[in-house]
Amino acid sequence: MKLPIYQVDAFTDQLFKGNYAAVVPLTQAISNELMQQIATENNLSETAFVLQLAKDHYQIRWFSPVTEIDFCGHATLAAAFVLFAQSDSTKLRFSTLAVGDLVVSKQADHWIQMDFPKRPASPVIAPEALLAGLSIAPAAVLQSAQAYFAIYENEQQVKELATESAELKKLAPYDVVATAPGTNYDFVSRYFWPANGGDEDPVTGSIHAGLVPYWAEQLGKNQLMAYQASSRGGVLACELTQDRVLVSGQAKLYLHGEIYLP
Repeated sequence: MKLPIYQVDAFTDQLFKGNYAAVVPLTQAISNELMQQIATENNLSETAFVLQLAKDHYQIRWFSPVTEIDFCGHATLAAAFVLFAQSDSTKLRFSTLAVGDLVVSKQADHWIQMDFPKRPASPVIAPEALLAGLSIAPAAVLQSAQAYFAIYENEQQVKELATESAELKKLAPYDVVATAPGTNYDFVSRYFWPANGGDEDPVTGSIHAGLVPYWAEQLGKNQLMAYQASSRGGVLACELTQDRVLVSGQAKLYLHGEIYLP
C-alpha cells in the first residue's frame, strides 16, 4: 500500500521558516497504531491525517512523534493548504475528536483563515515545576485547557527565556506558553511541550485560541498580529469574535512523496 504525503511549512511565506507539518490524505481509515508509527517516523511537530467524509468535509487527526494531539493549528493550516491546491474550493470543514468542527477559508494574497473555539486562560497559582522550569520568573501565570501561560513584561524576556524540559514535563498533560507584548507585533510567544511532543514548538496555532482573548483584553483591540519567536519564527493574523478566534497564516510546500507500507 502507498499513501501520499506532503510536508508543508506553516505560518510563513518562506521555506525553512514557520512550523513544519506532514499531511497524509486518506481514502480509507487506518489504525491509530499506524498513524502513530507514521508520525514517529516523520519526526515533525505534527502529522495530520485527513479522511474525506463528503465534498469539502474531512475528518482530521493530529499526531506528534509521541502521541495524538487534541488540537493543532499549524497542521490544520498545512492540510488546508494541500487540499485547496487540489480543488477550486474556498472553504473546508474539518471534523475533530476534541474541539468540534473547524471551518477553514481561503483568503486573498495566499492567506488561509481558521475558525477556532475560544479557549481562554484563567489566573492560577504557579506550580513549582513551572517556576523551576523557567529561567526567568513570570509576572503572572494563567492556565487554559491546553497550557500554562507564563506572562512576561516585555518581548526580550520571552526571547531570552531558557527552559528545563525535565521540570516542564512534570506539568503533563499541560504544555507551557511564554508571552509578552511585542515591539513590531501586538504580542509574541514561545511554546514548550516536552510532555507531548518536544522541547519547543516552532509555531503553535492552537494556543492562539487562548492567547488572543487574553491580549485582546489587555490591549483593548480585537484584531491582532502575533509573532511566535522561535528560531524559525512565524506570523499569525488573529481576530477575536464573540465566542470564536480567527487565526490566519500562509504556507509553503516543501515536498510531496509517497509512503510505502507493507
